[in-house]
Amino acid sequence: MQVLVIEDDDAVADGIVDGLADRAITATRVANGRDGIASAAELLPDLIVLDLGLPDIDGTEVCRRIRANSDVPIIIVSARDDEVDRVVALELGADDYIVKPFGMRELVARIHAITRRSSGGSPPARDVSGESRLVIDSRARRVLLDGAAVHLTPREFDVLEYLARDRGAVYRRTDILRDVWDTTWFGTAKTLDAHIAAVRKKLGDPGWIESVRGVGFRLGEP
Repeated sequence: MQVLVIEDDDAVADGIVDGLADRAITATRVANGRDGIASAAELLPDLIVLDLGLPDIDGTEVCRRIRANSDVPIIIVSARDDEVDRVVALELGADDYIVKPFGMRELVARIHAITRRSSGGSPPARDVSGESRLVIDSRARRVLLDGAAVHLTPREFDVLEYLARDRGAVYRRTDILRDVWDTTWFGTAKTLDAHIAAVRKKLGDPGWIESVRGVGFRLGEP
């Protein structure tokens, strides 16, 4: 696995790089946003660890620019503990958000959780709408709507695929957060709401994912 670490704090960056190396994960570190954007395009890493407080470009903008050209998983690491910062980062395409200070065990657990879901081992493509409009190819991790590709981030794909396991069934918010974000995730419901909103927007109709008040969500058909 190749991880790109975009972090301006030398002590934090060295700790991440060394900690990943101890676990046989190769990491390349850059110290600013411009180099991070360039390295993401050149190195094609398997995952990016991104700080928000960069000296030249805010990390949220770096996330947006990388996400515009790549579906690589992105984990935000930041001292910003405000819920607004979390939601904005997730809406821009980040897959996870960890608040500093954090332990290497937690970061590695998040990395493994994301890469497990992104690496495959899932069932083959299946039509989930009954009329062949929406197709989720779990093996290739792609979504087709009316024959056209829908570009989702890894976490957005995980959410949609989870709801498609039993079309029409209502899934509780807590179950989705637990199973999609793994047991190491302690985020709020707004994290899930941000991803649901993003998937609805990309599918072009909010009716694809229906809200069941006080319970959760289910995959519908507009």
